[in-house]
Amino acid sequence: MLRLARLGFGDSERAAALLAGGALAELADDSAVVAALGGAADPDLALRTLADLAAAQTEPAALVDALRTDPALRTRLLAVLGTTAALGETLVRHPPLWRELAGAAPLRLPDLRATMLAAVDAAPAPVDALRREYRRLLLLVTARDLTGEDDLAATAASLADLAGAALDAALAVARAAEPDGGAGVRLAVIGMGKCGGRELNYVSDVDVVYVVEPAEGTDESEALRVGTRLAQGLMRACTAPSPEGALWEVDAALRPEGKQGPLVRTLASHAAYYERWAKGWEFQALLKARPVAGDLELGARYVQTVSPLVWRAAAREGFVADVQAMRRRVEQLVPKTEQARQLKLGRGGLRDVEFAVQLLQLVHGRADETLRSGTTLAALAALGHGGYIGREDAAAFDEAYRFLRTLEHRIQLFRLRRTHLVPEREEDLRRIGRSLGMSGDPAAALVDRWRRYALEVRRIHEKLFYRPLLDAVARLSAGEARLTPEAARARLEALGYADPAGALRHLEALTSGLSRRATIQRTLLPVMLGWFAEAAEPDAGLLAFRRVSDALGETHWYLRDLRDEGLTAERMARVLASSRFAADLLLRAPEAVAILGDDAELQPRTRAALVDEVRAAVGRHDDPTAAAAGARAVRRRELFRTAASDVLGLLDRRGVGAALTDVAVATLRGALDASVRFVEGERRGPLPVRFAVVGMGRLGGGEMGYGSDADVLFVHDALPGADERDATDAAYAVANELRRILALPAPDPPLLVDADLRPEGRQGPLVRSLSSYAAYYRRWAVVWERQALLRARPVAGDVELGREFLELVEPLRHPASGITDADVREVRRIKARVEAERLPRGVDRSRHLKLGPGGIADVEWVVQLLQLRHAGRVPGLRTASTRDALAAAVEGGLLAADDAAALGAAWEFAVTVRDAAVLVRGKAGSELPKDLRELRAVAQLALGRDSTAGDLLEEHRRTARRARAVFDRVFFV
Repeated sequence: MLRLARLGFGDSERAAALLAGGALAELADDSAVVAALGGAADPDLALRTLADLAAAQTEPAALVDALRTDPALRTRLLAVLGTTAALGETLVRHPPLWRELAGAAPLRLPDLRATMLAAVDAAPAPVDALRREYRRLLLLVTARDLTGEDDLAATAASLADLAGAALDAALAVARAAEPDGGAGVRLAVIGMGKCGGRELNYVSDVDVVYVVEPAEGTDESEALRVGTRLAQGLMRACTAPSPEGALWEVDAALRPEGKQGPLVRTLASHAAYYERWAKGWEFQALLKARPVAGDLELGARYVQTVSPLVWRAAAREGFVADVQAMRRRVEQLVPKTEQARQLKLGRGGLRDVEFAVQLLQLVHGRADETLRSGTTLAALAALGHGGYIGREDAAAFDEAYRFLRTLEHRIQLFRLRRTHLVPEREEDLRRIGRSLGMSGDPAAALVDRWRRYALEVRRIHEKLFYRPLLDAVARLSAGEARLTPEAARARLEALGYADPAGALRHLEALTSGLSRRATIQRTLLPVMLGWFAEAAEPDAGLLAFRRVSDALGETHWYLRDLRDEGLTAERMARVLASSRFAADLLLRAPEAVAILGDDAELQPRTRAALVDEVRAAVGRHDDPTAAAAGARAVRRRELFRTAASDVLGLLDRRGVGAALTDVAVATLRGALDASVRFVEGERRGPLPVRFAVVGMGRLGGGEMGYGSDADVLFVHDALPGADERDATDAAYAVANELRRILALPAPDPPLLVDADLRPEGRQGPLVRSLSSYAAYYRRWAVVWERQALLRARPVAGDVELGREFLELVEPLRHPASGITDADVREVRRIKARVEAERLPRGVDRSRHLKLGPGGIADVEWVVQLLQLRHAGRVPGLRTASTRDALAAAVEGGLLAADDAAALGAAWEFAVTVRDAAVLVRGKAGSELPKDLRELRAVAQLALGRDSTAGDLLEEHRRTARRARAVFDRVFFV
């Protein structure tokens, strides 16, 4: 008994008793047979059933002898007896049946259709004969399955073929009941669902649709009546009570109008229904339609008739959403008590795989006939091969589906009952686990593997089934989805591409060939063409997409992300077709495509994080030129992040200004680190000076635009005991090196360091000591220099020195008693001079966003004059932010709310439009574009995707006029 327990018998005492007496006594000492029994999925079940089988034999010795001498029989028979109690009972009920498994030769399946028809032909009880023959053949299929001779796909196909053969035999039984054998009726049985897809379970409803045609000389109405009787007779032959038990339910509910519709229809009636009334789910069901019995020629005509309708179904309005909703409804219908054990309908179940595969087939199969398979595994392989599913996802789906279907088979085999629930009893789980080759604790191992596969299936299902690209592809016509040259040219012209011939060349370059890359591009581009066309520059967007695709080459994640994360593809198309600035950045940092699919990734990074990354990049290089390149690489990526967020409407103007300022500050700090390290290397020692960079203008105000320079002041202070001249020389060396490395030629938008706001302007020293600044400002500071200091903010270098500088200039920029009337007049004089002299030659003043009437300068000069006059007594005005200063002026009673609103609206509009113009044109400038196409592109970015060039010009005139009126009234008061 101990030996039996070690072999896996649960009731070793009973097992010993069965082997000790009766017909099996001779097997007790046969180690090969006993070991084979112990290796069965359920050794106790195998032994008990074997004992019953031996007892049922007229010559049990023949069975015993065969077990001992025929290893193939032993393996097959015990595999069956240890896995399926139902087929064990069949063997006991029909004692000679075990001989079907004997012999060393491979177990072959006969011609199933011919064998089944022969079994019922002239049999006195044809229904019983049908079912006995079905069970005999099912035994052969099961033995091949359990011994590994057939894999899951072959087993499921054999079960479907066996079901088709049984339907044919059942139809023969039904015809035999008709007076003339129903000779006037042609009847085709169309397999649907798993039967049609040749992937049937051991026990499953066999879904069918009946097609009837009258034979020559027969009235159609009579053919329908006889056809109905034949279909009903077929169903009774499969399901009516019998000593041999029923086969399975024959379900015709997938017919037109479902259970409310007529059981049989003519081919023309079917066609009329599907053309006019069928719903989307009915076409999904027809995907697996296949003639399985009866008149196969008529069945082939049926499939030929409905197939074009199937592959047009995805173009129906809301088709994808309807399929997705149906999957959710199916999931919700699972009773709560079954949800945790549901293998078929629940989360991570078989339906997750099947619905995802079928939806992808229906959407992409219109253009790709290789996807038109009714078999899930074959369709999945085609989707993976064609690039519609990633290789890893396709392989994981395939592996999980095979396991789940095999588990379903093992569950159903035990009692040959239709069920999709994973059992709860330990002994059932153990038997199934052992049948799948699991050792140790088979029950626990089985549950663990099932749970892991369910999680993986759900993950992939949600990625594929709810892929945004699907709905967009489904909305294309079949011709558009195929992207043939003719369809592509017509689509390009219809979408408004300026150069359809050039665009077609790009398409051909992207999609030609048989590579996986070209295959995926053929799926993406029909949809992306429409997305490009929704922006102002579709031709430029397509060209940029081609260049980015060429740059990334075979990078494994690039096309996968575009295909699987449809939001990434749509956003990429919109950004590339809207902004030359962003497109150029992406071409130089193509890996940044990865951030487009995630809103969180598109949010600007904090200044601290940027500074740390830039300093780390700079710190890896001793050469300052290489260090600057490292800083520029980070800046390039962050400029793209900001530009993309801006184009996509994920950042407001304050957010854009702050993000661009933070990038500039991080770049300056990294470049300063490299410059200091270089100068220290040249001098062979630490610097004898503290050094700080003070941001001015938009940099200091945190309101930088895409085309803004970095306005700065350089401040230094000699360390205690250091020589002043030596300290000044070191500071000059650092400042010059900083400006040099940031001015090096590069394809990126430059960050020009402009120190023209320093004392005495361009004529003054580039670098001054803190004491020199103090002496100069105390004696010589003029009002424009005090005005410039309103935005002074330390941005890099020695923090304490920066703070000391601010303390030094605070009385100058925010004087307690304001400025004198003479200073006010000087500010007004300088503003008038700027208007007269600073405008570029040949520029229409009314179109200049900065210096034109009601432009950026008008608003900022009003704000800055208020700050100079009143910041000493209104603390809120002590800010570098134009917006905040306007709000403080209203709160302090210095500006009417309506006037502040007009100024703020004009400033916000002008800043937005100027940034939009840089995004569109890829270069800095403050004039409204003269090119109408560019002007429309700017309007779409600044005002909204449906805006026109006229809308932009009208809004500019309106806001500028109101702001100028306020400026004229307030600035000169």
